[in-house]
Amino acid sequence: MRILLIGATGMIGRRVADEARRRGHEVTGVTRSGDDGTAKADALDTEAVAALAEGHDAAVLAVAPPRDGSDPTGPLVAAARGVFEALRRAGVRRLAVVGGAGSLEVAPGVRVVDGPDFPAAHKGEALAQAELLEVVRAEAADLDWTYLSPAAIIEPGQRSGEFRLGGDELLADADGNSLISAEDYAIALVDELEKNQAVRRRITVAY
Repeated sequence: MRILLIGATGMIGRRVADEARRRGHEVTGVTRSGDDGTAKADALDTEAVAALAEGHDAAVLAVAPPRDGSDPTGPLVAAARGVFEALRRAGVRRLAVVGGAGSLEVAPGVRVVDGPDFPAAHKGEALAQAELLEVVRAEAADLDWTYLSPAAIIEPGQRSGEFRLGGDELLADADGNSLISAEDYAIALVDELEKNQAVRRRITVAY
């Protein structure tokens, strides 16, 4: 499989690239800087991304919201819309979106981000990722998308291959902990690209 990976040098993007290449897939990494051997393109540059996407079988959107104190939602949603249009132009239908955990539910209609104990420092980013999910659902119906939310905590760790998959509800262990390593998240994402079991759905992964 040829995979276009937009946001290839982030914490999750790097691990998705490693996992895909480990399985023999060809990965074209894309970043705004063009560092680390990636192609240089901004997700907002529809023409450039479309040109890079030509001939690929799938794309992964692994772009994080801005973390400089500016509005995180507008740029993230604009980047996604630019990528949607680029994939349409290139004839690439399969898209995996690296999402957030804040929009997962802890009770019917109650999201993680809505809880009184949700960290204020991360709320803007969580709300941006939640808005991204709604935009994907509303505007990418012609694409074969999957939005993959991590557990409440995702960080570098071990590649175990042992985890659970869920839908719109937050997954936690018996002690109430919701964790996943970035390495195992990458396994789940590449698994989905290979198996296509959650097309046009949001799924989540946790221990």
